[in-house]
Amino acid sequence: MKLNVKVIPKAKQNKIVKEGGRFKIYLTAPAVKGKANKALIEFLAEHFGVKKRAIKILVGEKNRNKVVEVLTGK
Repeated sequence: MKLNVKVIPKAKQNKIVKEGGRFKIYLTAPAVKGKANKALIEFLAEHFGVKKRAIKILVGEKNRNKVVEVLTGK
C-alpha cells in the first residue's frame, strides 16, 4: 500500500495522526543526515507490524512530504 505522509521532525514524541487523505507522523529524530527517514521507517515498520525492509520511501527523501510504500505481504 502507498501512503502520503507529512513528517514532523524533532517532535516531543513519536506518533501518527490521520489528517484528511494523508498521515502526519511526528518523530523525535531531527532531520539531519537521514536520521528522520531512518526513524520514519522504524516507526512505520513497528506500527504496521512488518520488517523494516518492507518500508520504502518512494518520493520525498529530502522533503517533509513523502510517499511511502508499505509491503504487507498480502
